Amino acid sequence: VDLEAKGRETGQSGGKLHTLIAKSKDIRYMVVWGYARVVGYDDAYALQPDLVKGVDVEDDRIFTFTLREGHRWSDGHPFTTEDFRYWWEDVANDPDLSPTGPPSLMMIDGKPPVVTVLDETRIRYEWTSPNPEFLTSLAAARPPFIYRPAHYLKMYHANYTDVETLQGLIEKKKMRNWAQLHNRYDNLYKNDNPDLPTLQPWVNTTGKKGQRFVMARNPYFHRFDTAGQQLPYIDTVDMRVAASSLFAAKAMVGEVDLLAKGLGFSGVPLLKQGEARQGYHTRLWPTGSSSHIALYPNLNYHDDVWRTVLQDRDFRRALSLGIDRRIINRTLYFGLAKEVGNSALENSPLFDAANSNAFSKYDPRMANDLLDGMGLTERRGDGIRLLPDGRPLEIIVETAGERAEEVDALELITETWREIGVKLLARPSDRNILRNRSYAGQTMMTVWSGWDLGVPTADLAPEELAPVRQSTLIWPKWGQHYQTMGATGERPDMAAAERLLDLYEGWRSGWLVEGEPVTRKEAWRRMLAIHADEQFVIGVVAQAPQPVVVSGRLRNVPETALYAWEPGAQFGVHRIDEFWFEDAATETAALE
Repeated sequence: VDLEAKGRETGQSGGKLHTLIAKSKDIRYMVVWGYARVVGYDDAYALQPDLVKGVDVEDDRIFTFTLREGHRWSDGHPFTTEDFRYWWEDVANDPDLSPTGPPSLMMIDGKPPVVTVLDETRIRYEWTSPNPEFLTSLAAARPPFIYRPAHYLKMYHANYTDVETLQGLIEKKKMRNWAQLHNRYDNLYKNDNPDLPTLQPWVNTTGKKGQRFVMARNPYFHRFDTAGQQLPYIDTVDMRVAASSLFAAKAMVGEVDLLAKGLGFSGVPLLKQGEARQGYHTRLWPTGSSSHIALYPNLNYHDDVWRTVLQDRDFRRALSLGIDRRIINRTLYFGLAKEVGNSALENSPLFDAANSNAFSKYDPRMANDLLDGMGLTERRGDGIRLLPDGRPLEIIVETAGERAEEVDALELITETWREIGVKLLARPSDRNILRNRSYAGQTMMTVWSGWDLGVPTADLAPEELAPVRQSTLIWPKWGQHYQTMGATGERPDMAAAERLLDLYEGWRSGWLVEGEPVTRKEAWRRMLAIHADEQFVIGVVAQAPQPVVVSGRLRNVPETALYAWEPGAQFGVHRIDEFWFEDAATETAALE
């Protein structure tokens, strides 16, 4: 790693970094932030080889990876193409471990690739059609991990361990079968198995549950600085579990060295109070989601009357026009956020001001006209409109309750929607319950952040813009239908959604769309324009600053940087393994 070329200082090894997490399962964020990937983004958001030495790509169909000789897992065992082969043949294509077959990433036109192990350091994946999402998926915040530590997991696999030994392990661990046993120990993303070898910069030494987790440096991590020092610089990461509502208070009294996730903008005044006394800085990084707060009408809602209303473009436009974004921005973010709808952000090459500004200016008169034009003219005594079947027009917006700003924003929207005859009822819920209810068509509307990919380029997959994933809260059943190739879910029944699906397929394969070839950039441009026109996702504000608490002793942390899930993995793209403590040598000597 050439730190000087990146404008960074060569550091010194040692020290312990303290941070906070809201629940024990959040130890997975060390895999996100560590950001060791087959290929990953650099600080200019260009893809570069990382865990592999090189990648050779032919026609977006043939991908040949070359590994580094001598690269090892955290337990010292060689990392070779056997680990890639094991995942492909013994995990992804094993009917017990993967009943539905390989992940959709590996299936193009319903066909898997031909996977060829050329030697110990070279492996090739070859499809008959282009797979433009392959490398970008491998660089994701939560990647598919197309490799596994085969030497460790084989002891839990029926192909490599005799039945008697395996049965003994199944009974000892109280598992139903060998597949459940294997899955229990195969958690590269969850990061909850200290015995599972890893390629990340730090290794979990603590276990699955508890209130404190200690991550120790990986002695075989593959990155080095130009002075020959092995990264990561920091020896240990100490993660303590606390209620997220206490994060700002704990940071203020000096309990953290680095913290962003779980901090809301409302905590900035409190954080500022402790800076001089505790010697930390509160930096404000722009967020990278397309909207910091966004409303997701569920176009697959199980109520037929409501579904018809929610699928009406004028209804969604009216709701957007009925939001006073200026008041929300000033009240919650001191005017520092962008008062725009849900679209590509300004630092994306696909940014279009017309898309961002579409139906985003507060205009209750136009909103009322649109609702009247839909025939929703009948009102009850308090001014709330009535649905065609006589029920009041009451929108239940469900929230995971993880960000106080969402609840505060909903309260402000409640006031202005009342002016257009719409009643908003907020319903708090657990994140997992909310998602499962949405997938089943039981949520009318949810509040979340916008697309993770708020700063897209033409080469990144527009998955969030098309009905191709169940996890997209506006059309979960259409996404189910696509992901399961029609086995479950529902086929899209809106022309605009079908158009988005065509454009997405055009982006993937270069197919003709309505008789003409579509470039990836053009596919993105059209999809963004459709979303702006349809208001499928109603953005409230964008780029609200993310507070980042940074110890005054911690070096190489950017003064300002994009805080994004995709692309970027939050701290990941900013290379947390290059952060270092200026007093690390003194601290290490004191310990000795």
